[in-house]
Amino acid sequence: MALIVQKYGGTSVGSPERIAAVADKVVDWHKRGNDIVVVVSAMSGETNRLLELAGAVTDRPVPRELDVLLATGEQVTIALLSMALEKRGCPARSYTGTQVHIRTDSAFTKARIREIDDKHMRADLGEGRVVVVAGFQGVDEAGNITTLGRGGSDTTAVALAAALHADECQIYTDVDGVYTTDPRVVPEARRLDRITFEEMLEMASLGSKVLQIRSVSFAGRYNVPLRVLSSFEEGEGTLITYEDEKMEQALISGIAFSRDEAKLTILGVPDKPGVAYSLLGPIADANIEVDMIVQNVAPDGATTDFTFTVHRNDYKRALEILERTANEMGAREVSGDDRIVKVSLVGVGMRSHAGIASTMFAALAKEGVNIRMISTSEIKISVVVDEKYLELAVRALHEAFQLDQPPVK
Repeated sequence: MALIVQKYGGTSVGSPERIAAVADKVVDWHKRGNDIVVVVSAMSGETNRLLELAGAVTDRPVPRELDVLLATGEQVTIALLSMALEKRGCPARSYTGTQVHIRTDSAFTKARIREIDDKHMRADLGEGRVVVVAGFQGVDEAGNITTLGRGGSDTTAVALAAALHADECQIYTDVDGVYTTDPRVVPEARRLDRITFEEMLEMASLGSKVLQIRSVSFAGRYNVPLRVLSSFEEGEGTLITYEDEKMEQALISGIAFSRDEAKLTILGVPDKPGVAYSLLGPIADANIEVDMIVQNVAPDGATTDFTFTVHRNDYKRALEILERTANEMGAREVSGDDRIVKVSLVGVGMRSHAGIASTMFAALAKEGVNIRMISTSEIKISVVVDEKYLELAVRALHEAFQLDQPPVK
């Protein structure tokens, strides 16, 4: 017997028919002798509908009241799924975040989980019930309903798995696992059997949409084995866990990419202590996140050039701030480009194998793809290229590293 936490997203529970299909799947797992805790999202489109209702009333909803409103979406789903399980002869009990007592801080719309009281859940599991929990929500010390923000249901599932010391946390989505890259760009992309927490964190941060960074980070911190599975197809999915010797055989696990990039450059800045802060401080003060940074000092040592990237949505605002800063500092020129993309190789195999970067650069050069910026870490190499080369670059790298082939055992 195993204790398994399963999470089903909005698409998986988007209609009564799909809720019935989820119930059948849960019953099957339960009949095998497993203890099951199910975390569900609101039905597909429901959260957006609730946000539209709030917007029809006010253009600036009070965050506390917005959380009260949004939390109702998951409450509908837990009740419907529990009804469907009971109809199939499987005893079930639903819980809101408040009823489970998922204690959070008071940061409405983006709360953080502090602790979970597992007493009631364990009692129900001990009596043979399936526990159905509303994802995305909790309660603060004052008894206020809170929501966890983007990816909140995944975070709820992982947090419950950690609190209950579950054997596995299964995240059911509309894809059947984590792939070497987006199959819509490279049809030959291969589903990975396993991937490390580190690699998945990098993939998520670099553009992979399979899992949210927050839930992967939580799982890695508490050593919760994560498995990504399809709600609509049977299969083993992808297991996300700690690195082992077998996993080191793969040089590269995957290729991630982000289309939402923009680049800003400031030339001829006086080179003196504190120049980086003078340039990037105002950007940070505007709550704009900076990603890649490149600095080049002029041959005379008197001036320096800075190039950095931001999210494309922040491009115009960042450019305005940089232009003001340039005038104050007496810089020579400011320019920008919001038609770039970031392509990244990710793999723990980089730690023990040389030549990854040279193979990457050679593959891109062969296809005539010019590299605008480069950034590296222990298990990642990222390059910025022109937007028009994105798919060509990803396909070229996928082929160069033979990612369509399974790693050597």
